[in-house]
Amino acid sequence: MAVQVIVFGQLTDIMGHNPVTIDSAADTSDLIEQLNQRYPALVNKPYIIAVDKQIVTGHTTLSGNNTVALLPPFAGG
Repeated sequence: MAVQVIVFGQLTDIMGHNPVTIDSAADTSDLIEQLNQRYPALVNKPYIIAVDKQIVTGHTTLSGNNTVALLPPFAGG
């Protein structure tokens, strides 16, 4: 079950502008653990997680072909 990860803002400095594919992640916690191993600079960066365009919190189960977005903090105005 491949999961595609896209990033925005300052997170592109760490992961680049192209989507990253993670071959197997059971949930968002597993996904973040794998991303932290691959990109250690992510460990201390704040971001929000969205799965298929829905912001999620906690452990969210992932199924095949999900798209996960990592969104840096943003300010409105």
